[in-house]
Amino acid sequence: MSYPFFQRPSSSEPTMVKLPYDQPESFPLIINACMEHIKLRAHHQPIAVVCIGTDRSTGDCLGPLVGSRLERMDTYAYHLYGTLAEPVHAVNLQQKLQQLNEQLPNAFVIAVDACLGQSTSVGLIQVQSGPVKPGAGVNKQLPPVGDMHLTGIVNIGGFMEYFVLQNTRLHLVMNMADIIADSLHQAIIRSVRAYEA
Repeated sequence: MSYPFFQRPSSSEPTMVKLPYDQPESFPLIINACMEHIKLRAHHQPIAVVCIGTDRSTGDCLGPLVGSRLERMDTYAYHLYGTLAEPVHAVNLQQKLQQLNEQLPNAFVIAVDACLGQSTSVGLIQVQSGPVKPGAGVNKQLPPVGDMHLTGIVNIGGFMEYFVLQNTRLHLVMNMADIIADSLHQAIIRSVRAYEA
């Protein structure tokens, strides 16, 4: 099936996808896109998943929701930072990144975060190479995170962003978190098993 938001920049770069969370066909495509990024890590390089956001804002709790769902799975293949109980957010992000660098200095880091976008993009899950820029939607200057990242577009950006995040539908955020967590977990497990084979 063809999607307008499925892009392959070049044969040497991993696939960048923007796919609707509520389409069954999106799930395997998100898994495959994540695996393309993960396979570029060095052999035996540990994997760290950093789920960014706060449980104090409906729109911004996507990351901690993903982290809490991952925490209930078998996480032997990766290290997890950021859950509803212990979120990684603007106040402690620098400290958590320093902790990660001390514990796993050579880690392949996968960042997960919520973002705002155009009205036609709400509900899309993005998988991209390079770091995510936390807080960019609300004009915060925070350090970039990740060798790759997954973001969920939870609401419309461009005007009164804090208010928009506070008034985002929890139903949307929870459903997106389920898809992101499940697909990311599958991608990591499959990639690690491929290395071990």
